Amino acid sequence: MTSSSPRYVLHYWPEIPGRGEFVRLAFEAAGHPYTDDTDIKSLPSFSMSTAAPVGHPPHFAPPILEVIQSSQGGHGDDVGDGNGDDNQTTAAAAAASAAKRRKADDGSAATPDDGAAASHFISQTPAILAFLAPRLGLLGDLDGLSDLERDIRRAQIHQLTLTALDVSNEAHETHHPVAVDLYYEDQKQEAKRRSDKFRNLRVPKFLKCFQLTLDANRSQGQGQPRLVGDKTTVADLTLFQVVDGLKFAFPRLMASLESGGEYALVFGLHAAVAKELEGYLQSERRRPYSSGVFRHYPELDGEVEA
Repeated sequence: MTSSSPRYVLHYWPEIPGRGEFVRLAFEAAGHPYTDDTDIKSLPSFSMSTAAPVGHPPHFAPPILEVIQSSQGGHGDDVGDGNGDDNQTTAAAAAASAAKRRKADDGSAATPDDGAAASHFISQTPAILAFLAPRLGLLGDLDGLSDLERDIRRAQIHQLTLTALDVSNEAHETHHPVAVDLYYEDQKQEAKRRSDKFRNLRVPKFLKCFQLTLDANRSQGQGQPRLVGDKTTVADLTLFQVVDGLKFAFPRLMASLESGGEYALVFGLHAAVAKELEGYLQSERRRPYSSGVFRHYPELDGEVEA
């Protein structure tokens, strides 16, 4: 990481993996340093406001990525070097810079004793991932492609990422099918009905789509199970997290789907990416599942119906 490269701060809720985990996985897979800011007191100030430090445009909800642009050029787009332990190297500097922000004339944030450094903010998980993927080397091998082919490849990887995120959104709706401001206990009957459809119709349909994608990619001569090409992309990481979350939330369902063998490539991708991320997954940086997007309620789980 050069001095002119941007620094990244992820603003998200503490304790839960949540939607912020998709962003963390991008940094961790690329081995790129980032700061994980979970200050519950300051986090609300980043949402639904155009005041300092966020400026224009406002952000509906976390995760919110802060991109701290260096005064020395600001055009360096670092590709990760594979060293995930570097996260702490720039964490203190990025946190200090974020803490000293002041509102700039154009609505971005600046730090008075960090030269002309400015902070820019991006929210919505897919938008953040689309921004980070080319900068972290998570679009696979683009060598030999024309400009148009590169744009198409990028859009297709984003397409697959969005499809995986659709599964995540639907998983959340299994335990909050009526309203997010109601407790699960206030909508258990609706949750049971929604989960039945999710388990037996939606999850198999999504897995079939990804199985088809993986099989087509393999037929093009790619060895390891990946969605596009033979290198891990942001789409692979997103699918990994979705499958991993479903294994926690619906263990009986996922065990029955895995043992059936129909989606072997999907579960193979999950295992392969887990091996790549082993250091992170076994570290304290990986947050345990609890009351986030993926929640385990035994009464909502069950094997897939024949």
